[in-house]
Amino acid sequence: MLFIVFYGAYKTRGSKNVTDSIILKVEVKPNGGLLDCPLWLHKQVLSHFYQRRGQAFHSGMGFVQFYFGQPIAMVVICLVFIPIYHRLKVFTAYEYLETRFDLKTRSLAAILFLIQRGLAAGITIFAPAIILSAVLGWDLMTLNILIGSLVIIYTVSGGTKAVSVTQKQQMAVIFIGMFVAFHLIVSYLPADITFSKALKIAGASGKMEVLDFSFNLDNRYTFWSGIIGGSFLALSYFGTDQSQVQRYLSGKSIKEMQLGLIFNGLLKVPMQFFILLVGVMVFVFYQFNASPLNFNPAATKIVQNSEYASDYKILENKLIEIEKLKSEVNLNYANNLSDESLVNEIQRLNSLDKENRAQAVSLIKKANISKNTDVETNDKDYVFIHFILNNLPRGFIGLLLAVILSAAMSSTASELNALAGTTAIDLYKRNVTEVKTDQHYVTASKWFTLAWGIIAISVACVANLFDNLIQLVNIIGSIFYGNVLGIFLLAFFIKYVKSNAVFTAVLITQVIVIIGWYYDWMPYLVAP
Repeated sequence: MLFIVFYGAYKTRGSKNVTDSIILKVEVKPNGGLLDCPLWLHKQVLSHFYQRRGQAFHSGMGFVQFYFGQPIAMVVICLVFIPIYHRLKVFTAYEYLETRFDLKTRSLAAILFLIQRGLAAGITIFAPAIILSAVLGWDLMTLNILIGSLVIIYTVSGGTKAVSVTQKQQMAVIFIGMFVAFHLIVSYLPADITFSKALKIAGASGKMEVLDFSFNLDNRYTFWSGIIGGSFLALSYFGTDQSQVQRYLSGKSIKEMQLGLIFNGLLKVPMQFFILLVGVMVFVFYQFNASPLNFNPAATKIVQNSEYASDYKILENKLIEIEKLKSEVNLNYANNLSDESLVNEIQRLNSLDKENRAQAVSLIKKANISKNTDVETNDKDYVFIHFILNNLPRGFIGLLLAVILSAAMSSTASELNALAGTTAIDLYKRNVTEVKTDQHYVTASKWFTLAWGIIAISVACVANLFDNLIQLVNIIGSIFYGNVLGIFLLAFFIKYVKSNAVFTAVLITQVIVIIGWYYDWMPYLVAP
């Protein structure tokens, strides 16, 4: 992690123009081939490298449907958004809104982005803090400040170039880590459990249900929600979110910009499929090996040192019995895949296991109250890190930890750059009456990066109030993304709508959305 910080700072020392400081550079091969460094894919792998494995462990492969709409969104962005951005030569997506509407609409959209992305940046600091907390035993607040400070140092010292030049190295380590981890997980299964049998075992527990064509609103992840909702979410994220728009604004031509997005759209679904598959293989691994009652070591420690320790011990002994039965039944099923009675028995044992773990969570919550603590009880974010620390070779543990930490660091850095760039260009520069040099705005953007970094650290310090990181990220995005996308769609396609009407509608809509979230009008839209 320190190497990434100092390498990025060294390679990018002395940025002197606003483009280098604010706009992420995208490198394209001279012959117009594939992106030399696919930054969009990089950030997606980074932000979900270990969280999605916990998602797959608990919920299976169905989450991949969430990304089915992304290729559709990429085509729309390539045909509509990119030509407009390129023609106007904007630094940020929100500059276009002033051309189409007026300054106040541009500023409002920029402010909505800053609020949303400022909150989300804190989550990318909190995520690696969880990992280091499990490894080192340090408290989360100290780790949030430490990680956030390191990210600020290398981002401020080199601007967006620091993010760009280090992502090739990080991407290589990430993919090596992913494939080696997958190989090791499969090799750790019992000798007579082949990969195909492992998939069958996962399927018996409902983990391989990839496609769901139902119209059941109680199911958040279906083919239709992925195609419709996923399309609009990706359209808003890649088309209007400055943290993504900045990645293709510096392209030399429209073709280069479009190439990066199409490349992302084509590879995103198989990439996420593989990430989720690793999580499913971890689930299969724990069908034959002991697992903790709660994967969060801090939660286990709290309850074991409380008056509920004896009750928790009873649940742990019950878990041992359930896991012994599950191992035997799954082995029998692997040798007799056509026996439906064994499938029913596996599902019955899974229900007992789920109920037992729910009782453990209840005890942890009681222990939290009695000790006046607030330890996280939802252990989805801790599943893969527990597997890494307790089952992989020591040297490889360091590699994977480096992957996750550098991933989160780069994700945070790109978001801080987007926040600083939007603040500097859309708010500060646009409202400064006197002429300033490029160097002045470079310096200003660095101060804005520092300020947003401090805000992100502050958000990270209170992120443990939420049960799950994926849930928190989705909540933040759902509150703001739809409104911002609506502004851009009106600007592109409905020419007779004027600025005052848009400005008023955005304010009213945002208030309604926040009220709807607060009073939980549509609880089925919140990620588990």
